[in-house]
Amino acid sequence: MIDFIPYGKQTIDEDDINSVIEVLKSPFLTTGPKIEEFEKKLANYCNVNYCIAVTNGTAALHLASMVLLNKNDKVLTTPNSFLATSNSILYVKAKPIFVDIYEDGNINLDLCEEELKKDSTIKAIYVVHFSGKAVNQEKLKYLKDRYNIKILEDCAHSLGANFGNIKAGSSTNSDCSILSFHPVKHITTGEGGAITTNSKELYEKLLELRAHGMQRRVDIAPWYYEMNSLGFNYRITDIACALGISQLKKIDNFIEKRKNIAKNYDKAFLNSIVKPLYNFDKDSSYHLYVVRVDFSKLNITKIKLFNKMKEKNIGLQLHYIPINKQPFYKNLGYGKENTPIMDRYYEECFSLPMYPTLTIEEQEYVIKNLLELLND
Repeated sequence: MIDFIPYGKQTIDEDDINSVIEVLKSPFLTTGPKIEEFEKKLANYCNVNYCIAVTNGTAALHLASMVLLNKNDKVLTTPNSFLATSNSILYVKAKPIFVDIYEDGNINLDLCEEELKKDSTIKAIYVVHFSGKAVNQEKLKYLKDRYNIKILEDCAHSLGANFGNIKAGSSTNSDCSILSFHPVKHITTGEGGAITTNSKELYEKLLELRAHGMQRRVDIAPWYYEMNSLGFNYRITDIACALGISQLKKIDNFIEKRKNIAKNYDKAFLNSIVKPLYNFDKDSSYHLYVVRVDFSKLNITKIKLFNKMKEKNIGLQLHYIPINKQPFYKNLGYGKENTPIMDRYYEECFSLPMYPTLTIEEQEYVIKNLLELLND
């Protein structure tokens, strides 16, 4: 039997291991020089002025929401994301408004504009570059300028992606972007995240909030610090950032491998009942490879397919259950939004194994078993 093939996993080599060992032998394990080095390299990669590394992507969203939003602000966002995206809006006592998606899984910016036209009190849009495919940056810029709103780009899926000459994480047409370095993402720091921005004002606020809301004041005394706001301990470690620096050196290679895997899937599913969520996109960084299957026309359900594939040692995943349909959100009054594309997406879509070390043989095994089960 073939070893288990998950939907995603980290790619770690000896250089990564040695980079961590080097830090373990150094004087600094927590707030040391590797953090700033990682932030500078990441900012350079994303073509952005400032970068603040934090403990995880959720912490990045939380801090970004603290500097962008006020209590009761209305925020347009997508139901097709991990819970953390909209949860971060709730953390600061603002109000998510869920908007349907395009067929490619990204939030429908045209519907966002309809909402903005109807309600001038909407303060922000939180977009997610789903699966690695960037949202339309021209439309994003138009909405920001025309309606004078805050925009956050959730780039947890899209490090290395492009929209024309605009890089994911560059915050070119937004106030800030967030990144995630969970093991299934393009690079990993174990856990970890970051916020990128071109605003010095936001950058300085975020730095303060990352470390308990305090500032060191050596101009007053060598030991002196002041707490100016209610912050958190969201500081990342030197150990994690050493791994991130090593991983970042290989990101272009990782993404090229992901694109080749996507091309192979596309070719294998041509003229089959399995439809890629979108045709091959050279600008996508392919965090996920999502397919669509109309189960209403088949003899197998999605649940049974997942279980049968698991019996074959193949891990499928679903990204995502609509956030607005979660029990917690339904208790807040959500769940009745008009989101027909998202609803159909949830019924039909699922993610296939996608990570740089997936071999051709493993991919062929996934394709063969998937088509056999669906055509049975």
